[in-house]
Amino acid sequence: MTQTLLPTTTVGSLPKPSWLARPETLWSPWALEGDALAEGQRDGLRIAVHEQASRGIDIVSDGEQTRQHFVTTFIEHLEGVDFDKRQTVRIRDRYDASVPTVVGEVSRDHPVFVDDARFLRRQTDRPIKWALPGPMTMIDTLYDGHYKSREKLAWEFAKVLNQEAKDLEAAGVDIIQFDEPAFNVFFDDMKDWGIATLERAAEGLRAETAVHICYGYGITANNEWKATLGSEWRQYEESLPLLQASAIDIVSLECQNSRVPMELIELIRGKKVMLGAIDVATKNIETPGEVADTLRKALRFVDADKLIPSTNCGMAPFPRDIAFEKLSALSAGARIVREELEDARV
Repeated sequence: MTQTLLPTTTVGSLPKPSWLARPETLWSPWALEGDALAEGQRDGLRIAVHEQASRGIDIVSDGEQTRQHFVTTFIEHLEGVDFDKRQTVRIRDRYDASVPTVVGEVSRDHPVFVDDARFLRRQTDRPIKWALPGPMTMIDTLYDGHYKSREKLAWEFAKVLNQEAKDLEAAGVDIIQFDEPAFNVFFDDMKDWGIATLERAAEGLRAETAVHICYGYGITANNEWKATLGSEWRQYEESLPLLQASAIDIVSLECQNSRVPMELIELIRGKKVMLGAIDVATKNIETPGEVADTLRKALRFVDADKLIPSTNCGMAPFPRDIAFEKLSALSAGARIVREELEDARV
């Protein structure tokens, strides 16, 4: 793990090149097939690494360049799920989507992302982070026609995720992140078994572990939902006390332009905080000063050596130039505050 103070990173997805997928389209179909697709995905990953490094990002991710969807790309490699047998379900209790069906016992016969992670590891000497869907978010992104129990299926997915995470660790991944936006919606399930299944997914790992809990991509359904949440968004009050007592090392929170009270960070005192200082619901590019202001406010509630500036969520739907300029603003804002902290120590 990098020793840089306020090391910057991204939560997950970055825009794909236009020759790889349709621009500004979330979960776009691939524009290539077969060997050309595999080659194009690796080229996209190379570009993502280069852009992160040139924009000053300290902890590098794959930008999800080899994935069409942050959940189903993992699921489609598992046994027991039929992608031809589809059902329409309510996702995050916000919008309807056609999803695959669990038709039998789920299992993982082979690693899913390990070759891509090894490729990423060869592209940079910086720390690397890899995101996996969390168990609760996985079960909310398909139809269960076999277990007939959200909890039972979550435990099965946790076991499979742990297998994948251990292989990613062996491939050189420094931080393994589990994406759990469902934690901001299904509070009873999260308390009853969601945290426990997350810990099962992370069990036995030596790599640092993170959980990302956000309010979603900057798409219409999510933005409309946010508009109903009132003047303060206090959903994190449900999950943060439980995560503070968990074995998870890093908690990733949405912050920039949100209505989340900054003092909620105190609920995870002692944990590392991956703080969203870049808004993914607007194409307006933050200034370094705006990012710095957000980080200064956060430092009232978290120690500097535990703060990791990041994006609120993934940036796949953005124009590429805007997404990369936002990364530049993130790193520049972190640099401003880093220099202030270093000057204060002199």
